[in-house]
Amino acid sequence: MSKEADVVIVGTGVAGLFCALNLPEHYKIIMITKKQPEDSDSFLAQGGISVLKDQNDYETYFEDTLRAGRYKNNKESVEVLIRSSRSIIEDLVGLGVNFEREGTDFSYTREGAHSINRILYYKDVTGKEITEKLLEQVKKKSNITILPFVTMIDILEKDNTCTGVVLKDGDTIYNIASGAVVWATGGIGGLFEHSTNMKHLTGDAIAIAIKHNVKLLDMNYVQIHPTTLYTKGEGRSFLISESVRGEGAILLNKEGQRFVDELLPRDVVSTAIFEQMKKDDRDYVYLSLRHIPKDKIQERFPNIYEKCLEEGYDLATDLLPVTPAQHYFMGGVQINIDGETSMKNLFAVGETSCNGVHGANRLASNSLLEALVFSKRAANVIDENLKSMGLQNIGTTVNNNQYNTEQLEKEYHKLVWDELNKGSVEYGRLCKHEG
Repeated sequence: MSKEADVVIVGTGVAGLFCALNLPEHYKIIMITKKQPEDSDSFLAQGGISVLKDQNDYETYFEDTLRAGRYKNNKESVEVLIRSSRSIIEDLVGLGVNFEREGTDFSYTREGAHSINRILYYKDVTGKEITEKLLEQVKKKSNITILPFVTMIDILEKDNTCTGVVLKDGDTIYNIASGAVVWATGGIGGLFEHSTNMKHLTGDAIAIAIKHNVKLLDMNYVQIHPTTLYTKGEGRSFLISESVRGEGAILLNKEGQRFVDELLPRDVVSTAIFEQMKKDDRDYVYLSLRHIPKDKIQERFPNIYEKCLEEGYDLATDLLPVTPAQHYFMGGVQINIDGETSMKNLFAVGETSCNGVHGANRLASNSLLEALVFSKRAANVIDENLKSMGLQNIGTTVNNNQYNTEQLEKEYHKLVWDELNKGSVEYGRLCKHEG
């Protein structure tokens, strides 16, 4: 069985959805996702989205991003990110996205490694607010079809040109030929035992890139988030947003003593926590909001407050046990500032991709912005390419009987881990899934 589309987008998080919405409506677009469309890490983003507050903020924002990234960033990518941020926010507001306001202006908060308050937010569910609104708009488009519970297991390729994808839907394997393929498959957290990511996000695009010699970049840059709710149970680690520390929460050791500046970059705070846990001979440290009024906590962090209450902790009165966990992947499929990979007609956006914008460590709340900025740019290039080429089925064929999907999943996971381990994945030994 074979289908055709102008564009296939693999993933239904912010990057994939925004890319689809920025393509002209005369294109036939098919989006696929391994679970339901809502099951993306974009929905989980709590803190907010960074934005250039005003022109006087440019140099400071640029330096904050580079400093957090240990000066390993691609400066061109950082400039594009920051310069595009205000127009992206205008796009989101036009699509119905809500942000907190103070009078007629936006309300800005601050997170670790930011010099000033420049982060827009909606309660403590910013990612959910943005993704839901984008998904609502996508579902209104007659030219866009979303296929849930479908997994990409390969791409179609001829002469280093991507011509489509190979998909698994239940027990059926079939192809979709397309003029462009966009990988928006998210991160690699599903490969880790302790991660804030959804478990089905296992770096599929990375494995397929390795298989087809598509270039990768910065594969050893894996971010550990300093504060997730400590639990002995299995499953996804619940994130305690960096914005909680941005609003004044402090970290304490077992003696109740503060041991780190909570607003340093994530990698620095994570390192301090790991060292303190070793000193304390515990698997966690404490996060304290006791000095913050209860009504402010409930108003600013309603979702986090309720979740912690379900786990038996009142943020207004109790010390919250927290521990680091894998959170974000700065590396990925190498792209330029327009989302183009080393293979023609193959694009990558969001956490799947890497153009060096984050360097070695992502600045807080730059991830949603990155996904939006570069997916829009990719959509513009795809449109120009399709205008000049049209949909051309250049005769790529594959034998779908070659795929042992159960074995393939294990092989793909190993491919990604082997690539990660070529570098030094900091704290990987604490998080690596050994199964």
